[in-house]
Amino acid sequence: MKIISIINQKGGVGKTTTVINLASALSQQGKKILVIDLDPQGNATTGLGLSNTEKSDQTIYGILNGTMKISDVIKKTKFENLDLISSNVDLSGLEVETAGDRDRAFILKSKLTAYLNDSRASYDYILVDCPPSLSLLTVMALVSSNSLLVPLQTEFFALEGLTQLMKTIERIKVNLNPDLEIQGILLTMYDRRNKLSSQVEQEARDYFKEKVYQTVIPRNVRLSEAPSHGMPVLIYDKNCPGSKSYYSFTDEFIVQENKIGSAA
Repeated sequence: MKIISIINQKGGVGKTTTVINLASALSQQGKKILVIDLDPQGNATTGLGLSNTEKSDQTIYGILNGTMKISDVIKKTKFENLDLISSNVDLSGLEVETAGDRDRAFILKSKLTAYLNDSRASYDYILVDCPPSLSLLTVMALVSSNSLLVPLQTEFFALEGLTQLMKTIERIKVNLNPDLEIQGILLTMYDRRNKLSSQVEQEARDYFKEKVYQTVIPRNVRLSEAPSHGMPVLIYDKNCPGSKSYYSFTDEFIVQENKIGSAA
């Protein structure tokens, strides 16, 4: 069982889209997936067809503020093998509420550890959708995770933001989670007509080498339409370019996982 956070402190880079569609593609291959929506905006929640306006104790907020256990708030989605811990706007108050707690960075990790030790939960992957900031919630995710997946939009400021993220990851590794690894970097919002896209791709590949997945995710109308229908694009329109690229990315992800598994 592996916990992977999908992270980038910039908003609008395709984080939630990546979470939803990677979860969907893996679940279609028979893997058991739990998505944790750790973003107060609750986009992964609505993108998987659930409400982000329900009672706050039935969400990730209820777990982090100590009123609920993980096993109480896991919800089934309408997609087989794919469960969700939902989020809503109440989560945005957590940072202030836990200000006096010296161990607050470890709250999510301890709850997850307790759940995985106590229960017969048999998830292959837990995917965490992080908020678009380097806030307490993001730190909680980094502390809890085995690895990180970074969606990187192929636009001008993308690499600048990434160096800031790398510094944060290094600090977390030194102080809080020495085993944290970068699983890979996924180039998103790629526009083949735009020279800048290929320049950013080249820079990312030069710098991060084999950490950058071969698959790139194109700009695609169907990708942005799917969440409003409460479903992954792989189900909304499985033949569009966005779906094909997420299937291809998932194949690459599984090959990578198998390599890691055989090396371990």
